[in-house]
Amino acid sequence: MLATVTAAWALASEGSDKNFVDIAVEPWMWVAFLALISTLLLVDLLVLHRDAHVISTKAAAIEAAIWVAIGLSFALVVLNAWGTQAAGEYVSGYLIELSLSVDNVFVWAIIMSFFAVPREYQFRVLFWGVFGAVVLRFTFIFLGVGLLNRFEWMLFVFGGFLIFTAIRLLRHDEEEIHPENNPVLKLVRRVVPSTTEYHGQAMFIRENGKRLATPLFAVLIVIETSDVIFAVDSIPAILAVSRETFIVFSSNAFAIMGLRAMYFLLADLRDKFDYLQTGLAVILAFVGVKMIISEWYHIPTFLSLAVIALILAVSIIASIVLDRKDQHGPDEVIDAHHGEGLKMLETDED
Repeated sequence: MLATVTAAWALASEGSDKNFVDIAVEPWMWVAFLALISTLLLVDLLVLHRDAHVISTKAAAIEAAIWVAIGLSFALVVLNAWGTQAAGEYVSGYLIELSLSVDNVFVWAIIMSFFAVPREYQFRVLFWGVFGAVVLRFTFIFLGVGLLNRFEWMLFVFGGFLIFTAIRLLRHDEEEIHPENNPVLKLVRRVVPSTTEYHGQAMFIRENGKRLATPLFAVLIVIETSDVIFAVDSIPAILAVSRETFIVFSSNAFAIMGLRAMYFLLADLRDKFDYLQTGLAVILAFVGVKMIISEWYHIPTFLSLAVIALILAVSIIASIVLDRKDQHGPDEVIDAHHGEGLKMLETDED
């Protein structure tokens, strides 16, 4: 993995697009930033959520607000260090990742229901899921920036893929989500001895001298692989508004770290956001077109930021004001999956 990241770093350093900000990021800045996000994650895990407990809606709302405030406040650091354009690219990337990640939250809700994960244990597995997501995105971003800097024709590939994803998102049906079909989970079930019962927040236990994985480990595997799928969509989208690796990664990291609080706040409210998916599809289509036409015309950073913010705001407001209150809401979809993962593990054990 180290060799992959090193090669990607070399690729990313070979060039930059003239339409995007080009900043000098010293090695100590990277060390300081990684130390910052590591500290925030450790405080969240070891201080705020050391013991297993059910997170209330009020607590989730407060935590989500704090994470958003931290993420947006970092724009001031970028502004002070590298100027207005860099800050604009950071905020654009942050909003794109945050908005696209909302869909990820709803998928997590289905996964949690599928494995019947007790609410007091959900934070711990989501913590490690987010930690793994940050590490994966770090590699993906360096590779993506490197590819765009070396092969300009990748602009059309990424842009076309985003437009295709937008069309697919418009046709997306929540019934299509089937955690039991996850190929990585199937492989893990075959090679990793597992128990079918939860043992607190532990992902592994020792029973009769044998080390066994608990269902929480299976949940983590499904969450991580689902994030890889979402990263394939979101990373090219952010690369449409910035090519500076530090800006792309920092905006991505801060957006992802706040997802756990967003999950506990929004997981049960999917029926209140009927038009959000349409808004996300429009955002993806917009950044896809922006990427494709960038060879001939560069849409200014702050115009992109305004368009993204406007689409997001309109889709949320429309969802709240014009809520259609379908009879077949998310609770019915989630309930239909409830506990199926544990039944599947029990069948494998038999």
